[in-house]
Amino acid sequence: MSLTAAMFSGVSGLAAQSTAMAAIADNISNTNTVGYKGTHSIFSTLVTESATDTSYSAGGVLVHPRAQVDQQGLITASDATTHMAVAGNGFFVVNTSPNPGVSGGNYLYTRAGTFEPDSTGLLRNAQGYYLQGWEIDPNGNIPANQSDLAALKPVNITGLTGNAEATSTINLKANLSSDQASYGAGYTAGDMTSGAVTPHFTRSFQIYDSMGSAHSITFNFLRTGSGATPNEWTVEATADINGDGTEDMLASQIAAFNDDGTLDLANSTLSNTITVPWAANMGITSPQNITLNFGTDGQSDGFTQFASNSELVSSDVNGALFGAFNSVFIDESGTVIAKFDNGTSKEIYKIPVATFANANGLRNQDGNAYDETPDSGTYTLREATLGGAGKIISSATESSTVDIAEEFTRMIVTQRSYSAAGKIITTSDEMLEELLRLKR
Repeated sequence: MSLTAAMFSGVSGLAAQSTAMAAIADNISNTNTVGYKGTHSIFSTLVTESATDTSYSAGGVLVHPRAQVDQQGLITASDATTHMAVAGNGFFVVNTSPNPGVSGGNYLYTRAGTFEPDSTGLLRNAQGYYLQGWEIDPNGNIPANQSDLAALKPVNITGLTGNAEATSTINLKANLSSDQASYGAGYTAGDMTSGAVTPHFTRSFQIYDSMGSAHSITFNFLRTGSGATPNEWTVEATADINGDGTEDMLASQIAAFNDDGTLDLANSTLSNTITVPWAANMGITSPQNITLNFGTDGQSDGFTQFASNSELVSSDVNGALFGAFNSVFIDESGTVIAKFDNGTSKEIYKIPVATFANANGLRNQDGNAYDETPDSGTYTLREATLGGAGKIISSATESSTVDIAEEFTRMIVTQRSYSAAGKIITTSDEMLEELLRLKR
């Protein structure tokens, strides 16, 4: 009977609008939830029988709540360096367990990037999920099987040991005065080291051995050019290799210059490597090789001989003392970089971004996370910024996509629609009562 069908249609309207109101309630409640994606209700007709020219049977309405998972929320700044947001397509991979390889746990996907270290240093968001990443090996590589979730490890940013960096390169840019009177021929190598001859110019630099201990290396310069080769300087490098306070000669070389003051490597004996043979009592068993850069042949980008004072223009000596862990930095590609208080840094993890063919097909889970479904398609793990994956913004979070004004407008419309559906039931009831009175 059409009146009965109309009543059931009204009931379906009440149920549908109730579901829509529930979605609105969730949206408003999660206005300030980081990474929350608003849910919209989509309505569709329910047809029970095809209508004809002379009859119609009411069917009702169905509601299909849909989370707009692929909608980008506003990226807002955060004071925590471990807070992150994905700008663009993709999700962080998280696990419900702090140790998936031992105690199992479920892999989920989320945009809620309020990650902070727990008592053991594992990065966990406010919802209690542990961030997963590829561990970077000492050679700077990530696992080859990047498509396997089992290759991921919980990201741990504490318990990192400090590191020391031995000096391996020294770049020097210095001018040796062309006005300097020459010592002349006959210089004996080692006389500047012993103090028998006073160098025309001296500069010392601090270097670091493999254990992070600081030492001094000195370069002594003496103009020894004469006759047909007036533009030559003897360069003598010294260091205290025994730790007894006495300088030992490491190398004695010749630096020759062209008439225009540029370096003449063809007539120089400058070596691009110097070896420091630390004594056994220094605790270092292997000699330390240091690459030297005195400049380019025929250029003025290193050693020069111009008519000005002898001076060190610039120097660049790498290496660092032992340093303890200080902080972390996360770049746009998702690389987690540990910083140490000696100024050095180390890449420790790379955070993957999981993408789906249909992100809106993911299934909602507690804690603002999602699980894959047949509708979403299988996950693909990508490096951030590659293959359509979004970039990772550190010290930031993604705001909820809920618009309060829009939700309250929908609430008014839903309330009116609910009242109208209720009116259908009461009106149909009155019509049925009128039908029953015809018999009387």
